[in-house]
Amino acid sequence: MRIAFHAPLKPPDAIRPSGDRRMARLLVRALEGAGHTVDLASRLRTRDAQGDVVRQARIAALGERLVARYVGAVVDGRRPRPDLWFTYHLYYKAPDRIGPAVAGALSIPYVVAEASVAHKRAGGPWDSGHRAVLDALGRAALVIGFNNRDAALVGPTLGDDARYVHLRPFLNSVATPEREASRQTWADRSGLDRDVPWLLAVGMMRPGDKTASYQVLGGALARLVDRPWRLLVVGDGDGRPAVAATLAPIADRVHWAGVLAPDALAEVYAAGDLFVWPAIREAYGMALLEAQAAGLPAVAGDVGGVSGILRDGITGLLAPEGDARAFADRVAQLLDDPVRRREMSIAARRVMAAEHTLDGAAATLDDWLRPLVRAGA
Repeated sequence: MRIAFHAPLKPPDAIRPSGDRRMARLLVRALEGAGHTVDLASRLRTRDAQGDVVRQARIAALGERLVARYVGAVVDGRRPRPDLWFTYHLYYKAPDRIGPAVAGALSIPYVVAEASVAHKRAGGPWDSGHRAVLDALGRAALVIGFNNRDAALVGPTLGDDARYVHLRPFLNSVATPEREASRQTWADRSGLDRDVPWLLAVGMMRPGDKTASYQVLGGALARLVDRPWRLLVVGDGDGRPAVAATLAPIADRVHWAGVLAPDALAEVYAAGDLFVWPAIREAYGMALLEAQAAGLPAVAGDVGGVSGILRDGITGLLAPEGDARAFADRVAQLLDDPVRRREMSIAARRVMAAEHTLDGAAATLDDWLRPLVRAGA
């Protein structure tokens, strides 16, 4: 099959790294791994972070022009005809302004992966985006959720013949660097004591939810200064001053690693003792997925689809979202119990290898998509 792929929040070839870009790329790889040809249908980014109705109207008008251009190119043979349209991640700030109309004009199935509905945005500054999301979901033949908590609101918006299905977030399997060598490398690089537990936080420093996670983390770890540990922080961004201020009470225990290339990040995961991330308002968290795949036990906020990655009490511990005291308690439990951390490390590798692989996702997606195209034909 030939699949037209669109990610209105951030295209898979975007320059700036993010978990969203990573999952877009992984979806493309999974679809290609199932034997399909994937065309990047558009690079239009529809996100409006400020609730600017004028900007939203301009984006919507541009989307209409791009629909006409795309359909025209298919009809006159300048662009290959897709068998299916696949949109990744739409919500009220970044709706799909192209896919539903193109799919309708070409009479092909419209599929969405990762969607959320926020009815409280109706009538507000993002009303246009909210209504566009409802329209897209109403036209979808299939909606794939990574976060099952979205199902309660997304499901009722679907058409009578549409399905909502759940796909576990996934990664491409890669070899994990050897722990002792990685730990020595980072001890030499950072000056960290090998014999003290290393906590690891990975998250870009953007104002909003990311800095809010760092705030909870700083408040939690400030309660644990009676224990030996060091914190490695991976990430950077416009919110760095706010993050530094948040972590100032524990500044003598923090090592700032900055933004790391994938190989260096894999070494950090292998070298660490415990992944710590409050995950404020996150859908699931790619860094948590990577940490668990590397066998790193974790403490994370119980929000969105995080519990679909971290098995509470088995591969790590969940804390109520935003509760610094409870988060500190979970971290303390695992800091004080290295045997339990090792057991969770083994379990994390096992669960990820069994349930969160690219090959598994490719097979599942293929099982869902081929019948849609056959039915349409």
